Amino acid sequence: MLLIIILIVLAICLLPGLWTRWVLKRHARHREDFRGSGAEFARQLLDEQGLSGVTVEQTETGDHYDPSSKTVRLSADNWSGQSLTAVTVAAHEVGHAIQDHHGLGGLHLRSRMVGFTQVAEKLGSVLMLGIPVLLLLTRMHVPGLLLFAGGALAFGSAALVHLVTLPVEWDASFRRAMPILQSGYLSGADLGAARHILLACAFTYVAASLMSVFNIWRWIALLRR
Repeated sequence: MLLIIILIVLAICLLPGLWTRWVLKRHARHREDFRGSGAEFARQLLDEQGLSGVTVEQTETGDHYDPSSKTVRLSADNWSGQSLTAVTVAAHEVGHAIQDHHGLGGLHLRSRMVGFTQVAEKLGSVLMLGIPVLLLLTRMHVPGLLLFAGGALAFGSAALVHLVTLPVEWDASFRRAMPILQSGYLSGADLGAARHILLACAFTYVAASLMSVFNIWRWIALLRR
């Protein structure tokens, strides 16, 4: 029974992230019928939307739009790739630039909150790692429980923040990017796959939220040994 519960928890927490990566990889093959790379497509869309002041850069930290510097950043594969994944992800990030142009307040809140989650998850790991050390030094359970509560709160806050940002991602995918792609950039045969890619872009934050929950469960399992 315990094994079944463990497998269910693992499936709930890990499968969304695995599905997201599978969808993006599935449509990442080179397409000769596309006229340019993800970076070139992003630049074209930005200029057509009157956002010539927004720059496009390659990044090693994952595809995202930075409203503070007005920059669309694409990972290496999507920057130089000439694939359905590359152009669709580029359209999604341009969708965030359009949100910023129209003053969508949630975008700036999302950017600040995403930075918070990175700090919270690192803090949570540090607190959890400190529990065994503290127990060895003090032989007291109360300080360890306090550290555990702090770590769980940090991971829980990160999980909540990821879910809160989901509406902004959904808007960028389906209210901004999808209408653009439907306006003649993609053929009917590719539109269905593009919807799956845009769903994966939005679902990245659901996967990240569940991974934060998984981290709490993982530390509980380790500390019980």
